[in-house]
Amino acid sequence: MRQEIMREITPLTQNDCFTLFSRKKKKFDFPLHYHEEFELNLIINAKGAKRIVGDHIDLIDDLELVLVGPNLYHAWFTHKCETEDIRELTIQFHKDLFDERFLRKNQLSFIRTLFEKSQRGILFSRETIERLLPRLLQLEQKSGFDSVLELMSLLHDLSTSRNMHTLSNATSNNEQLNYNSRRIEKVFEYMNDNYSQPITLLDVAKVADMPEASFSRFIKKRIGSTFIDSLNEIRLGHASRMLIDTTHNVAEVAYKCGFHNISNFNRTFKKKKGCTPTEFRENYSGTRIFI
Repeated sequence: MRQEIMREITPLTQNDCFTLFSRKKKKFDFPLHYHEEFELNLIINAKGAKRIVGDHIDLIDDLELVLVGPNLYHAWFTHKCETEDIRELTIQFHKDLFDERFLRKNQLSFIRTLFEKSQRGILFSRETIERLLPRLLQLEQKSGFDSVLELMSLLHDLSTSRNMHTLSNATSNNEQLNYNSRRIEKVFEYMNDNYSQPITLLDVAKVADMPEASFSRFIKKRIGSTFIDSLNEIRLGHASRMLIDTTHNVAEVAYKCGFHNISNFNRTFKKKKGCTPTEFRENYSGTRIFI
């Protein structure tokens, strides 16, 4: 089953605090997936849809709010949902948005515990959702620092709420996605800074101060994917952001993100994200903001 789970490359960049995506839809069609970021997902009017978070499977009610931790696989499926007027609001933020030392402060202890529990997925009570619903829906109206403060305030209120329920029986993190090695961090920083330019295995091996063959084995062992796959994922993340934020055509996006063969770009994009670049752009027809 693990091979069937897609790794999502979100359009968040390192300069963003979080992204908010609000849309209306008739069905759920995104496959079972995981990503590096935290995700807070609000779903309205989808009673009978099926939720999968880690090893937990359940049908949802007409009001749903779930926090999913980094690399925990999850998805919602239409299943028995008969309405065609589904409202979904998704907030994604970097796993290091709040520094670990910051979270150790007394005033942040509840948020720290919330994040720890989210490694198994958290379902919040209907009472909590109804209380915070107006603020969640109004978050897209805020901007800049105010929106970051409001997100932190919402997370704090969620962290102190009653009757939250953890979903998965065990954390389902993909341990291969551990980037703690300083060499790996340096390599990914280099690829993020130079993704639009040609990058070879020799280039990144020099950054890691390792022979090519040794680095090739090292990156495969540490993160579970090859150098080329890792570079493509970074480029696809930037391409996703550009497809949302700009009016560049697909060929321009491909070129600006380091793909100099449009056929290869389309093929790689569809393999990794389950749809073509054009379909991806069309699917993001709702309101998407980056803070």
